[in-house]
Amino acid sequence: MSSVHFVDAKGILTGSGGYYGMNIYRGCSHGCIYCDSRSRCYQFTHPFEDIEVKQNAPELLEKALKSKRRKCMIGTGSMSDPYMHCEEELRLTRKCLEIILQNGFGAAIQTKSDRILRDIDLLDEINRSAKCVVQMTLTTYDDDLCRILEPNVCNTKRRIEVLEEMQKREIPTVVWMTPILPFINDTEENITSILNECIRTGVKGIMDFGVGLTLREGDREYYYAALDEFFPGMKERYIKLYGNAYELPSPKAGELTEIIRQTCKKNNILSSTEECFKYLRELPEKYPQMSIFDLP
Repeated sequence: MSSVHFVDAKGILTGSGGYYGMNIYRGCSHGCIYCDSRSRCYQFTHPFEDIEVKQNAPELLEKALKSKRRKCMIGTGSMSDPYMHCEEELRLTRKCLEIILQNGFGAAIQTKSDRILRDIDLLDEINRSAKCVVQMTLTTYDDDLCRILEPNVCNTKRRIEVLEEMQKREIPTVVWMTPILPFINDTEENITSILNECIRTGVKGIMDFGVGLTLREGDREYYYAALDEFFPGMKERYIKLYGNAYELPSPKAGELTEIIRQTCKKNNILSSTEECFKYLRELPEKYPQMSIFDLP
């Protein structure tokens, strides 16, 4: 079970120029067995499930945005999901979105949770006045497997429903098809099933980061403990093949990457990380607006 503790942060935005990122929370309650944010390099001073809440995030964000001379995209969700369980009561993500809207900035939000639908009204307004991109992680089409890999968050079919709702509002979406775990979800059936849903729901881009996963000190131990629990013998298979490597590409990475690239090309979906990140971080001078003259 997760808990929360509150801190007053000194700052909220990182980055420079045309794009800034923010993390309102540190830690996560979703329990994904492969989570890179558990890595010791991020220097957590508290248990990962004890969520650090930056309670003054809205005030810091408002002050920061008012000091910016140029409007740009504000991203959130790269380290900690902005829609984990504690957001239901705290609503700090929503407050920050309201401030982004009021100040005329764009938003790029990354999540695995359907709680984002609670804020779809705000996302819609931001997208109409500036630009909003919703990024949804889809790793595993099989929901039984999804419950093992990502146990405390909504399943893949529900996340696909989120993509559908965004499509109805014409809010652009990008899918993070990562990580793909060697010998677990690195199958052609899994990849093509996710791709078919991406096509159907009209996603703008798909990122796969080479089809595999990364392991560092901290998250490696957590991941291997999960392998021992749910996939007996798999840890030994990993150690034999990868040793202590940071990057663990799937043995099928080449063929699966080609399927992703060709499918995206055929359906006019961005597929390179460079293209996707450029799209996420770009706030056009004049974002296309609906005009009364466009109405039927």
